[in-house]
Amino acid sequence: MSRSPDLALKQELLDQIVAYLGENGLGAASLRPMAVALGTSLNRLVHHFGSKDELVAAALERAIDVQSAMEAGWIAKDPDIAQTEVHRRWWKWMNSSPANLAMVRLGYEAATLDATVTGLPGAVRAAQIGTWREHIEQRLIRNGVPAEVAGTEATMIKATFTGLVTELFATGDRKRLTKVLEEWLRRVDELVADLRIQKAREEPVQDEAAEQHRLPDDNSGRRGAAPVR
Repeated sequence: MSRSPDLALKQELLDQIVAYLGENGLGAASLRPMAVALGTSLNRLVHHFGSKDELVAAALERAIDVQSAMEAGWIAKDPDIAQTEVHRRWWKWMNSSPANLAMVRLGYEAATLDATVTGLPGAVRAAQIGTWREHIEQRLIRNGVPAEVAGTEATMIKATFTGLVTELFATGDRKRLTKVLEEWLRRVDELVADLRIQKAREEPVQDEAAEQHRLPDDNSGRRGAAPVR
């Protein structure tokens, strides 16, 4: 089913807003200058999105949706893709154009700027990091990492990648940071392999313990019965 003209225009406008905010930042975002820059009217922005805070929240959600769809496409083509390869593709994508890097920077800015500056609720700010941490955790489990440690490892992986991207924003030193990224990804691959081996070793022991728990006691035919004399 095709979208209504009004919805299609709103979606097109929202993509333009994402690009505008990525280029100009959130700190000084204001509806009137935005409308002028986008060649639209203040009334149209208010009609579609309401307040400035609602507009920014919608733009951030759209940015996450666009990036999540791209990541989903990578995974659809290779369901067993390693999490390290996903990060490698993210790094390549964000460095392939200023617009891509600006979209990523928009999420980081939303997460780190104080709410008194952006007007964003805590849930919107947290989603800029939490969404991707959850994706990483799911991929690690798919890669064979035990579920009980996947959350912790995902948090550390996301934090490290965030640090590299933040330094990229600050320095623009792609060559050095790409080299660091590759070394870090190599170490993550080693960690995932070790955790997978550890899980494989523990599973037979757990299975044997569960089987022993199910077996009846000798001479009784049932657990807990008094021995026959």
